[in-house]
Amino acid sequence: MKYRDYYATLGVARDAAQADIKKAYRKLAQKFHPDVSKEKDAEAKFKEVAEAYQTLKDPEKRAAYDQLGSAYQPGQEFRPPPDWEQQFAQRDGGQSFSFDDLDLSDLFENLRAREAHGARARASIPIPGEDYEVAAQLPLEAALHGTSLDLNLSVPEVDAEGRVRRVAKTVTARIPKGATDGQRLRLRGQGGKGRNGGRDGDLFLDISLVAHPLFRPSGHDLFVDLPLAPWEAALGAQVEVPTLDGAVNVTIPPGTAAGRKLRIAKKGLPRPGGGEGDLYAIVQIVNPTVLGDRERELFAQLAESSRFDPRGHFKREAS
Repeated sequence: MKYRDYYATLGVARDAAQADIKKAYRKLAQKFHPDVSKEKDAEAKFKEVAEAYQTLKDPEKRAAYDQLGSAYQPGQEFRPPPDWEQQFAQRDGGQSFSFDDLDLSDLFENLRAREAHGARARASIPIPGEDYEVAAQLPLEAALHGTSLDLNLSVPEVDAEGRVRRVAKTVTARIPKGATDGQRLRLRGQGGKGRNGGRDGDLFLDISLVAHPLFRPSGHDLFVDLPLAPWEAALGAQVEVPTLDGAVNVTIPPGTAAGRKLRIAKKGLPRPGGGEGDLYAIVQIVNPTVLGDRERELFAQLAESSRFDPRGHFKREAS
């Protein structure tokens, strides 16, 4: 009997979750389906993938397969444990069972045959549709006011015979105001179609906010850099600060240092439960790059008369 590593065939770990096994199968089945694939030996690879999935998708068959262990290499001759013949004989009503000239797929076909009548009985059981997940990018203005997005999707669907095909699907998604970067929105019933009366799957939107030239979001708060002239920071001033819904006047206290955060309440993004986040203006002190004669004269007078030493701490730390 030739050993086949079904986990390697599907490209999953031996401890992979059933959902990951199913996802890997769908991807490979679509890639190697003889009707659409241009891959070399697509039909043979499609059959290998299907054989691996038929065993690993069923917990009982997978447990039986895992009893063989991982010591064997693909294509290596091996013999199942001695107690397997007795187990299979008991499952077959006490009839003798031989592994001579038996292929690995035939071994698990024995398990499939025992459950065939059960599968027919389960054919009418409702099967829920598959969940889909897509990325959706929003500008900050859309996050502020809410918006609707028309999503043109190409999604995989499996027909009654197990064949995978891609179909076009257009979904209109209503994005509530206050959507944040990294948020995951769930649209119930907008995923794959259920079968036998099963519920339709859901569509999950992974929200990301498009970079804004001024504002940086953090949850429902926003941050903006606020450039100040040296005299505005030193003497204090009234300046306009932009927000997403118009500029506001902000008082700059005298002696404001670079890096200080000035909180502008309720000028961030809306919160789902009510209220708004805040806008924080981060002070940046900007010196003029071009000076006129009078400006140069005034700066020289300031330098001569001021006793302010921005590097005074150097001397204190060194002493």
